[in-house]
Amino acid sequence: LDMDVIIPFSPDVPCDNNGQRMWWAFLASSMVTFFGGLFIILLWRTLKYLWTVCCHCNIKKKEAQKVNNPANSQAADGTPKGPDDKDEVVPASEVGWMTSVKDWAGVMISAQTLTGRVLVVLVFALSIGALGIYFIDSSDPIESCQNFYKDFTLQIDMAFNVFFLLYFGLRFIAANDKLWFWLEVNSVVDFFTVPPVFVSVYLNRSWLGLRFLRALRLIQFSEILQFLNILKTSNSIKLVNLCSIFISTWLTAAGFIHLVENSGDPWENFQNSQSLSYWECVYLLMVTMSTVGYGDVYAKTTLGRLFMVFFILGGLAMFASYVPEIIELIGNRKKYGGSYSAVNGRKHIVVCGHITLESVSNFLKDFLHKDRDDVNVEIVFLHNISPNLELEALFKRHFTQVEFYQGSVLNPHDLARVKIESADACLILANKYCPDPDAEDASNIMRVISIKNYSPKIRIITQMLQYHNKAHLLNIPSWNWKEGDDAICLAELKAGFIAQSCLAQGLSTMLANLFSMRSFIEIEEDTWQKYYLEGVANEMYTEYLSSAFVGLSFPTVCELCYVKLKLLLIAIENKSEQGESRFVFGILINPGNHVKMQEGTLGFFIASDAKEVKRAFFYCKACHDDITDPKRIKKCGCKRREYTSKMSVYKRMKLACCFDCGRSERDCSCMSGSVHSNMDTLQRAYPLSSVSVHDCATTFRACKLHRSTHSYPFNQPVSQSPILFRHDPLLIPGNEQIENMDMNVKQYDSTGMFHWCPSKEIEKVILTRSEASMTVLSGHVVVCIFGDVTSALVGLRNLVMPLRASNFHYHELKPIVFVGSLEYLRREWETLHNFPKVSILPGTPLSRADLRAVNINLCDMCVILSANQNNIDDASLQDKECILASLNIKSMQFDDSIGLLQANSQGFTPPGMDRSSPDSSPVHGLVRQASVTTGSNIPIITELVNDSNVQFLDQDDDDDPDTELYLTQPFACGTAFAVSVLDSLMSATYFNDNILTLIRTLVTGGATPELEALLAEENALRGGYSTPQTLANRDRCRVAQLALYDGPFADLGDGGCYGDLFCKALKTYNMLCFGIYRLRDAHLATPSQCTKRYVITNPPYEFELVPTDLIFCLMQFDHNAGQSRASLSHSSHSSHSSSKKSSSVHSIPTTNRQNRSSKAREASHKQNATRMNRMSQERKWFTDEPENAYPRNIQIKPMSTHMANQVNQYKSTSSLIPPIREVEDEC
Repeated sequence: LDMDVIIPFSPDVPCDNNGQRMWWAFLASSMVTFFGGLFIILLWRTLKYLWTVCCHCNIKKKEAQKVNNPANSQAADGTPKGPDDKDEVVPASEVGWMTSVKDWAGVMISAQTLTGRVLVVLVFALSIGALGIYFIDSSDPIESCQNFYKDFTLQIDMAFNVFFLLYFGLRFIAANDKLWFWLEVNSVVDFFTVPPVFVSVYLNRSWLGLRFLRALRLIQFSEILQFLNILKTSNSIKLVNLCSIFISTWLTAAGFIHLVENSGDPWENFQNSQSLSYWECVYLLMVTMSTVGYGDVYAKTTLGRLFMVFFILGGLAMFASYVPEIIELIGNRKKYGGSYSAVNGRKHIVVCGHITLESVSNFLKDFLHKDRDDVNVEIVFLHNISPNLELEALFKRHFTQVEFYQGSVLNPHDLARVKIESADACLILANKYCPDPDAEDASNIMRVISIKNYSPKIRIITQMLQYHNKAHLLNIPSWNWKEGDDAICLAELKAGFIAQSCLAQGLSTMLANLFSMRSFIEIEEDTWQKYYLEGVANEMYTEYLSSAFVGLSFPTVCELCYVKLKLLLIAIENKSEQGESRFVFGILINPGNHVKMQEGTLGFFIASDAKEVKRAFFYCKACHDDITDPKRIKKCGCKRREYTSKMSVYKRMKLACCFDCGRSERDCSCMSGSVHSNMDTLQRAYPLSSVSVHDCATTFRACKLHRSTHSYPFNQPVSQSPILFRHDPLLIPGNEQIENMDMNVKQYDSTGMFHWCPSKEIEKVILTRSEASMTVLSGHVVVCIFGDVTSALVGLRNLVMPLRASNFHYHELKPIVFVGSLEYLRREWETLHNFPKVSILPGTPLSRADLRAVNINLCDMCVILSANQNNIDDASLQDKECILASLNIKSMQFDDSIGLLQANSQGFTPPGMDRSSPDSSPVHGLVRQASVTTGSNIPIITELVNDSNVQFLDQDDDDDPDTELYLTQPFACGTAFAVSVLDSLMSATYFNDNILTLIRTLVTGGATPELEALLAEENALRGGYSTPQTLANRDRCRVAQLALYDGPFADLGDGGCYGDLFCKALKTYNMLCFGIYRLRDAHLATPSQCTKRYVITNPPYEFELVPTDLIFCLMQFDHNAGQSRASLSHSSHSSHSSSKKSSSVHSIPTTNRQNRSSKAREASHKQNATRMNRMSQERKWFTDEPENAYPRNIQIKPMSTHMANQVNQYKSTSSLIPPIREVEDEC
């Protein structure tokens, strides 16, 4: 053979004068290594196989001999064998050594240990380093002469390859199947890259050759990142895998083209080569894979073209499949997957839960309202679903204060991304329209658990749908309402708002507007919308009172704020001392003139914006006393008096004046020394609370009165005598015997906040239609409820509790009649069976016969609720049942004589229709019209889910479907209520946690955290005996409506000023007025037949009144109202009452209960036994007294002479509505 063919000559090799190439030596080293090793492995396997087959029979014979030979058995048991057996022990020793080495090598190359992970990462890094050296050397000729001792890159490459050789040995030892290991990609890479380096050192030549195969190591890039815990999600792992395979294939193919194009074809004596850089080859391969093929660069050699033919088939398939998938994965990567970066000096809150366009827009509208002070808070939304385009646009509009991150609060990693540990609070929104409220509450509770588990001290405000689910929050160890954690129960507050509307129609609208941030909309026309919107602009704010108010009574400060500062103060926060340093905070709503302002008292104001409320803090008597424009009241330079924070509340109250002498307590001469010495003891024993507050003078007079009544010596120490307070009913003349009797009867729950009765079976309160028709129902509340056995519970207990608050006397409680499905009401009855005056009429609210049976035309309020609203997908149909029921009632016609005839047959006029009755006095609540002939005049409040459905309630309004709910006529009139108005409570609670406490106090009738803990234990109210402490809880304000057409304020009703009415009611009766319920067409000159009213919140001082106005006011508890009792009865269809069409239940003079004769007691027991025998025939649905407390029909014994004189003397010194300060003086 011609040597020129085998070893071609080329003058391009500079180090050889003959121009002889040595590429074959480099390639031969790799091929010999690969095929040589492969041959050895195959030969070993062949010999092993032959050895196994040939010796198979001998092995079986030896095993049989071991079984039959006892000596072998003993050897197996551990007995020493002879010298002849030594050959059997050696192979076992060799196998053990090989196994240990193999295990050691496996540990070294695995990523299970730190050493293994370091080694794997190091090998990958060195492989990339070797690839980088190849990129550098690719600019040189394919084959060149280089001195190993002078070429730095060759030395580095040599070091890398020595390491690769050692690592190859470890891998070979650890491999279980040597053949498959020899054929692995990484092994092939080592075969064609490691041996040529040693040949280069030996020949002082460098051949670029197949070193580009190191690019195949990139395929392991995803494994390396997983070892380092950088890749954790499946999408990220898949993306890195696709990219690494694509890039490594691309670079490897480019290296082969670079080799053959720059070398040429061997059979052409390398004459057809072309000079192409490596990166030009990369470009060529890309345009080839993408089938673009510009033609500017192309392969000239036969080997190159042949490779391109096959590469187009595989590369095109890879390009067409990998690239779209890579783009899809990159496009689907979380756009909002970063981390929040906190800004110094700026707080941030995290909002999670139900994040939608509606919930976020409502939240931001209220949170970022301009009426608030500058809100320097950044809002971070966290949700596991990326926002849609509309929500994304909303975030971009508020980009300076809003950020969105995609993730879940159940994932600690996502909580760390939003810096939850440094957040000021976390707010959790609920889906109010979900079909399964319990499941939604469970999700939010899990969110609370996750957040509290990650950061126990974070403040959480969460929305809850069902009241009974609030109990689960108490099970979370780090949940602490005292530290700001709050649960806003939408069902509880919704029912509370509706219940307050039953007591004062329109109050739900007023309260909803007060706790929502609304912008002022000015209307020039003299329409009802003008006055309504002026009130809508008012909100609830808190501010600390100026030291100029210290020592003044609450009514005095309230009047000063209203007249001079144009602010309405309705409540204060009071803190009472317990122990040495622990203070308990409580909210006092219109507490009365016995409460004196302290330093640092927090006030609750109704105003149009936060800047106006600053006047209460800046007010200074010396600087602002003569200022008439409240806008000029700003911070002055006067040095106000300062009080140390350690001073107790009682010591601050020593500024208060004694009621008797007008001096301070310390200088008062009318108090005995024993009283002075025991003042601190009294204050610690009976601290100030949110229910009642007593100043020292009132406490002293109470003790003195009680001692004089029971002939106690005046100099007896206070601690040895019973301690009575202003709110104790025993201080009111004529009530001693009443309360002594009540002490032995459970009339209230264990907290004293609600009326209570022993649990009743639901069958005892069920009315048939005929029984309901024969029952005289008037002044009651009709609750129309839609629901069935599968409906979610709406929590009717929250509706009943405010109507059974203990600050009402028993005879003032409005009977409640539920009209709806009996199957549904059975499910609710477990929470209702301890409330008195509750009955059920099974039926449907759409039946006019059922509505007439419950005398809906004589009710004080008709409430329409539905438990089926969230089970319908179409939002416009969610309220269909409530709307149909409302329209059905409004279209009904009634005979004016029905109610009066029914009443006369009973021998009395229904309550509310008797103008002479003390209960019909304008001060005692809303006065009903004399008759209702059309259903449109029946007071109705309808619950809606979809705000836009409010347009269907009133047919005479012109509300646009896109009009906001608060601007519609039904909402302004208080006849419609939607749960969406409660969304604003989230931001209101964040800015001031006292706001939620205040609204709960106003609408729930007295629900406290202690009561919630009790309900969490038993899910039912527990009865309790009346004690001075529980009876004291009755002494709290309630909301009522004051009529102006009659009574003590009639002179102001016709053209008087609202400010004069405000001051007169506050000074005379301690009643705090805060709004007007006015006829819709009262502003018209011509009389109108429309009976619809709308709400005006906090009118200005000069606002003109009309006689038909009803005034919203906060009334003090009236101890004397319990002396007059009204009653309801129904017709009996039993044979025992055939002589009378009805049995009347007489009003029982409460002062005579203890003085009944024994004959009267015996007659009572007999009548009671007779009643029990005929219980199945005759039922009494509503009674004046709690069940099992007193006999129903008793003989009335005349009042004793002494008691009658006492009552007459008391009545002669009191007006119809005695001022509270006069009552105190009489006590």
